[in-house]
Amino acid sequence: LKSYNFLFLSGITYLDHAGSALFPESLLKAFTDDLRENVYGNPHSQNTSSKLTYDTIEHVRYRILQHFHTTAEDYTVIFTSGCTAALKLVAEAFPWIPEGTKQPSSRFCYLTDSHTSVVGMRGITASMNVLSVPVKPKEMLLSKKNTLPPEEQNCMTPHLFSYPAQSNFSGIKYPLSWIQDIKSGKLCPTEVPGKWFVLLDAASYVSTSPLDLGVHQADFIPISFYKIFGFPTGLGALLVSSRIAPLLRKSYFGGGTAAAYLAGEDFYFPRKSIAERFEDGTVSFLDIIALKHGFDVLERLTGGIENIKQHTFALAHYTYTVLSTLKHANGAPVVRIYSDTDFSSPDVQGPIINFNILDENGEVIGFSQVEKMASLYNIHLRTGCFCNTGACQMHLGISNEDIRRNLQAGHICGDDVDLIDGRPTGSVRISFGYMSTFEDAQAFLKFIIATRFCKSDTAVAFQSSVTKLTTESVKSPVQDDYSSCNSANKLAPRMHVLDRDLWDKSPAAGKTVKWQPRGTEAESIRATVSETAVPACRGGGKPITVTNIYLYPIKSCSAFEVAEWPVGNQGLLYDRNWMVVNQNGVCMTQKQEPRLCLIHPSIDLKQNIMIIQAEGMDPISMSLEENPGKEAVICESKVCSHRVKTYNCGERIAAWLSMFLGRSCRLIRQSSDIKNSKHQKNAKGPAAATSISLSLVNEAQYLLINVASISCLKDHISARLEEPLEMQELIPRFRANLVISAPESFEEEEWAEISIGSLRFQVVGPCSRCQIICIDQQSGERNKEFLQSLSAARGRKTNFGIYLMNQPLCSSFPDTLSVGSQVLPVLKENPEIQPPSSSEEKCSG
Repeated sequence: LKSYNFLFLSGITYLDHAGSALFPESLLKAFTDDLRENVYGNPHSQNTSSKLTYDTIEHVRYRILQHFHTTAEDYTVIFTSGCTAALKLVAEAFPWIPEGTKQPSSRFCYLTDSHTSVVGMRGITASMNVLSVPVKPKEMLLSKKNTLPPEEQNCMTPHLFSYPAQSNFSGIKYPLSWIQDIKSGKLCPTEVPGKWFVLLDAASYVSTSPLDLGVHQADFIPISFYKIFGFPTGLGALLVSSRIAPLLRKSYFGGGTAAAYLAGEDFYFPRKSIAERFEDGTVSFLDIIALKHGFDVLERLTGGIENIKQHTFALAHYTYTVLSTLKHANGAPVVRIYSDTDFSSPDVQGPIINFNILDENGEVIGFSQVEKMASLYNIHLRTGCFCNTGACQMHLGISNEDIRRNLQAGHICGDDVDLIDGRPTGSVRISFGYMSTFEDAQAFLKFIIATRFCKSDTAVAFQSSVTKLTTESVKSPVQDDYSSCNSANKLAPRMHVLDRDLWDKSPAAGKTVKWQPRGTEAESIRATVSETAVPACRGGGKPITVTNIYLYPIKSCSAFEVAEWPVGNQGLLYDRNWMVVNQNGVCMTQKQEPRLCLIHPSIDLKQNIMIIQAEGMDPISMSLEENPGKEAVICESKVCSHRVKTYNCGERIAAWLSMFLGRSCRLIRQSSDIKNSKHQKNAKGPAAATSISLSLVNEAQYLLINVASISCLKDHISARLEEPLEMQELIPRFRANLVISAPESFEEEEWAEISIGSLRFQVVGPCSRCQIICIDQQSGERNKEFLQSLSAARGRKTNFGIYLMNQPLCSSFPDTLSVGSQVLPVLKENPEIQPPSSSEEKCSG
């Protein structure tokens, strides 16, 4: 079944199921077949097609209630755009009693291990003059029964306590018994008189675990369906208990919510149904209809949510067991796992593992570096704080003052600043879903070992211990349907230390999982971290000169080497003036399409044309004159978060590119109407306030690399590859504009500015490399060893080369850069060069 349902996962290890589930092919087919066979109209109309839509939506409501083991008598399903919208609805509609009235005021209490969208509810409660009280998990566990005087215990002031059924950070499952204990007064989040209601954030929990609302009767349960099915996105629901539903308040009324209203007077009477009263406007009815097929397919593929719970926990338990026992040669742990449980039972732990990788000295390796390395292995995971600052602070020991200080230093949620003063700002998270396989767990563990350990010790240790765990500790009721997710040759041949049929040899479906594998076997896994430093490469006192000049007329395509070239206001003339986009207008790079490097553009300044060539294709040319014509549409595109104005270069070149790449695409050119401007943050003196014009580059006008630095790296990579490596093969991988011959390796990182002839350049930061350096620019083939070697050689950072900015030319005649020109550097006062402040991965396209 998996070979059909998840063909798109071939060669990919997807471990971000807590972020989003993946939809099976059979779900899309069932849904599209339904749409072809039936006509669904607006459910607010009364015609036949509309009646069909209305009835189908009501059927889906019942199906949702059935999934959660409850009925329409006890709960109402209100469709929303997602879990966040459901939470906002609760905050707005809850019958709060504000401060300053004769009655005791309401409280909004929430567990600090909560999603941002829960914590954000306090913004609404604050506007209503209602106090919010954060409660730490340990405080809740130590909470005692309400000891208020009897006269205060009869108070009916409504309070709301919110907590997650499962932490999206660590995967801990908080007790569902809290629901009844809080409502009954056995547990008290904060000691105030009144009546407690409970909001159970179930978004993370219900993706892999059953929730019985007949037993655990929370008052509000927000969910997002893409977490369960993968499709549709942008659709969620709020399940509201009949206990609280009549008390909810609403100010705004939209289409479909009114039984009657007057346009000329302040008169409005709501519909009787709670769902219709709160579903403003027309619901996303086609997406709701897709949910029916989601439930059907999920049941057919897995046998039910209980099987999913057991299957995903089996994978998480196995991975946790092996991961937690990995040691460096000196006995230091390889990872620090952030967990509140020992993964002993699926009743207390979900299929989420949160961790940071450590070096042999116990220092954290930044999550951005881990994510870059994972991408080389086609492993999709998540990093950061996962929209859960409270849990992140609790597990990583980040104080409130640290958060404020990090913000002042430029770090914001979701960026790639992973370490500040050596301390982590976030972590790495992997999570399993019903379509995950044991091969996925193996691929992840191989990645951890291959990336951090010496290959000489890896194979023996990994095979002797992990293989035994494979057959003895993992038994999953859903494994048969999903045993063939990932290709056996997902990793390089030297990494094939585990047989793919180990999963198939595990016990039959439906048996109880053993949660006590032999720990002594797991602890025998050992390997050695490769810590070879880049040797110092020092030359004589020769002058520094420019040895090569490259421009890249089409972003992410092959380089065009020149001996001398004009300089414009955006850098080298015509450098990255064009880019290839897909059918949706999104920029294509070698990350998604390595064959772009086989497209060779060249510029003929005398004939004023660009010629594009590729093997097996007739050359094609186009004028350098910017003349989009009346028919051309100026559109807005994005390059590494920068907005740029572009126009389509026509159907002729689009057909040429589409034929060569085998996919629909087109060529666009930057419009001269509005250039991509960016302030030069790291410049000094008068240049600091100058607005710099950029072409379609990622970060800066120029990228410079040093031959001495390349030579040192070449020796390091050659040793790891165990084969010689030519400089002319290595230089193109770094896609630089300027190659220089400084005598000392990496001395360019100590420069503040340089002069070449009459041109003066500001150094704006190092280039943090991505997987593009793993692509052979002559063949388009990948080899992940290059980025791994760079990371190991540079102390687990991937910086190589420096970005330069040039001041706009005052003269109308362009300057030129020439091979052989002398380079005059100016040293920085502070040798610590800072990377550009951006959340985007920066590398040369």
